[in-house]
Amino acid sequence: MVIHMKTTLDLRDDLLIAAKKCAAGERRTLTSIVEEALRNVLERRTARRRGKKIAWVTSPGALPADLDLSNREHLQEWLRGHRR
Repeated sequence: MVIHMKTTLDLRDDLLIAAKKCAAGERRTLTSIVEEALRNVLERRTARRRGKKIAWVTSPGALPADLDLSNREHLQEWLRGHRR
């Protein structure tokens, strides 16, 4: 069940105008733009608080042979050793 709440925000005029232009240009609602912006900020802050960093590891064709995904400690150790 999705619950929607109405609220009032006091925004600077220039920020609101830019958000409305963005919404119109993308044929979206202002609500969807504000929701997306809030989600992005909250996700970044949550990740920062947890001290998590996203690391992408690529290998042509398959996972590296020395990478054990079943062992979290080994995985973290492996990632520390392969950071650029």
